Amino acid sequence: MNQMMRLLGLYLPLVGWVGFGLFLGRVLPPRIPALMGKFLFWVGIPIGIFAFLRQANLSASVWLAPIAAWGAMLSAVLLAWGWIKAQNYLSQRIQPQQSHPWTKYLISDQLQQRSTQGSFLLAAMLGNTGYLGYPISLTLVGQKYFGWAVFYDTLGSTLGAYGLGVLLAAYFSDRAQQPNQTRWKQIGQALINNPALWSFWIGLAGRSLALPQSVELGLKGFAWGTIALSLLLLGMRLSQLASWQKIQPAIVSLVIKMLIVPLVLGLELSHLGLSELPQLTIVLQMAMPPAFATLFIAEAYDLDRSFTVTTLALGSIALLLVLPLWLWLFAP
Repeated sequence: MNQMMRLLGLYLPLVGWVGFGLFLGRVLPPRIPALMGKFLFWVGIPIGIFAFLRQANLSASVWLAPIAAWGAMLSAVLLAWGWIKAQNYLSQRIQPQQSHPWTKYLISDQLQQRSTQGSFLLAAMLGNTGYLGYPISLTLVGQKYFGWAVFYDTLGSTLGAYGLGVLLAAYFSDRAQQPNQTRWKQIGQALINNPALWSFWIGLAGRSLALPQSVELGLKGFAWGTIALSLLLLGMRLSQLASWQKIQPAIVSLVIKMLIVPLVLGLELSHLGLSELPQLTIVLQMAMPPAFATLFIAEAYDLDRSFTVTTLALGSIALLLVLPLWLWLFAP
């Protein structure tokens, strides 16, 4: 009953704000979501991280969160790459006239292009641990363990997206690859110019700084407003997605990203002495659908944009279905 109430308390604002965003995205000019995204990137999310970190419980074991994030991303890449190689091998070995009817659901030629392979790896690897992971963590776990979600996102997902993610995109891009020096310069600039990382370190350093109660309340109110605005923006961006292609490989990438990796690594966390709410926080972050950063990277490096759009749309729907599973398995 308690879990049902928590899910209800999450689904009402989640579906409500995202649904309202879907409506606004179809009636407002396209520049509005772009302006909202810039505001959240440069102002809203950084202040929210600073505010929530002041109430978070940051024990020494919180550093397991980014380690788990990198373990999840690398595991997803290995599984996704193994699936690509298996698809290529089986498609060459099994002739259409020799195949059984069920093989069409497992074997396809939709992962032959390098651009699609790159998008497939990114979708399996990078989760929406910021705009979507933060509100879900705050609602289902609470502010006390929000630091685990922030550590996972900033030192895991963010570094993974603009580090390993960009390297993979450059490798699988159909266009002429950039020189290594230019590529590393872009990665360095993306990390340095990320205000969420700066806010993360400032928030850690300023946790002991005493602030007037009115300022604390103002920061907290602004932070929760940012969470609502993030969900609204998510809905507005989803309203702009209009492509549903390559369903089969998209489903496979989501199974890797949102089911296999969180289940296996989530169970392994208990062997590291991590249990209950910190464990649930990390599992929820692992199980987030693909991040919108995958679309930005796909556009920047000429990867398969239609495949990426499909995974974003399907992943957002699948999230509502898998959240009860993680609460059933890992909630205390």
